[in-house]
Amino acid sequence: MFLDEVRISVRAGTGGDGAATFRREAHVPRGGPDGGDGGRGGSIYLRVDAGQTTLRDFRYKHQFSATPGSRGEGSRRHGKAGSDLYLAVPPGTGVLDGVTGALIADLVAVGQKAMIARGGRGGLGNTHFTTSTHQAPTHALKGEPGQETEVRLELRLIADIGLVGLPNAGKSTLLAALTAATPKIAAYPFTTLEPNLGVMDLGMQDGRKPTIADVPGLIEGASTGAGLGHAFLRHVERTRVLLHIVDGASRDPVWDHNVIRDELEAHDPALLAKPQLVVFNKLDLAEARESWPEFAAAMRTAGRNVVAISADTGEGLDELRAAMGSLLPDAATLASPPDPAGVVVHKLEAAGDGFTLEHLDGMHVIHGKRIERLVSQTNFDNEESGERFQRELLRMGIDSALRRAGVRPGDDVRIGTTVLAWEPAEAGE
Repeated sequence: MFLDEVRISVRAGTGGDGAATFRREAHVPRGGPDGGDGGRGGSIYLRVDAGQTTLRDFRYKHQFSATPGSRGEGSRRHGKAGSDLYLAVPPGTGVLDGVTGALIADLVAVGQKAMIARGGRGGLGNTHFTTSTHQAPTHALKGEPGQETEVRLELRLIADIGLVGLPNAGKSTLLAALTAATPKIAAYPFTTLEPNLGVMDLGMQDGRKPTIADVPGLIEGASTGAGLGHAFLRHVERTRVLLHIVDGASRDPVWDHNVIRDELEAHDPALLAKPQLVVFNKLDLAEARESWPEFAAAMRTAGRNVVAISADTGEGLDELRAAMGSLLPDAATLASPPDPAGVVVHKLEAAGDGFTLEHLDGMHVIHGKRIERLVSQTNFDNEESGERFQRELLRMGIDSALRRAGVRPGDDVRIGTTVLAWEPAEAGE
């Protein structure tokens, strides 16, 4: 099964908790804090693997998690970082946000990678919280949760030549005639249910061997979701050259040709700017030979290059190879992907003290990167940690904002996924 679109959920590893320990050695009566930091949680990456051609590895498994970091220990021993998780994807994989649809990465080159979930930072041990007036802190930070998200993966095949046309135009037969590919072929529409790839030898001394993608047949309205081929229009976006295959034995080959051009333009006008060659197929049939002069004249009038062939008998294939060779770049350029750079969108995450406050479902809800991170890393079972958290609420202005919003002692306040019963900070804290 060819799989070219999947949704996956990923969860990076949580950072390890920092340790709140004290030095305990003989003859050292006042051993100070020596708690080590927790290890970073593992992050999750997508990485292009040349051996992958579809997204089939994600057919049955849709949830992935990286390992957490280890806890810090005494004697300032830091916890071990969690292992990063790398998921292999084929060249041409687009990564989109599962909620907004925004592009996260467009991975085309072998080895290219993109982080899609960042591992949580390890919590700081109590050695970080000593001051001149507080020499024995029992406070340490918990590990930060790893990022959780859902992404949509879309594969756009990377091929040098894309075959497009109406169902039963002869694309699969032509692919088999030009390459060593063995697609399913039959004399009825929609034989091809998934893209097929093949490698063609142009028969030229420069040694060029372009790849060809046979895209399932399109029908009128495909760009708006009609028919079988609408899901595969994106597979011609990365091709260098388009071969437009027309069934010369159809009732109106010119109309067939115009339908496909209209669908390509409706999907993405840039597709018509690609080098194109119109291939008039089935020249072995009487109906096609009769239609050929009129069709050739219409193409010449429109300024389009056209070649007449019979994919069944091989007639005209040498001329077709020569025409394709003139449209393709040289061997050096052909050896690199059509989109060699790819795109990785780097999001800058602000971690300032900004926050917003709203009243939702009967409780006060606080949003803010820093305060949400802080609440997730606070151990509320430790009195000293709870007091430090209260001081941060005062310093950031959140305590004052809650008072202005009319919060009362005992009211529920939600920060991130944590719900707390609010207690006003006492003067002097």
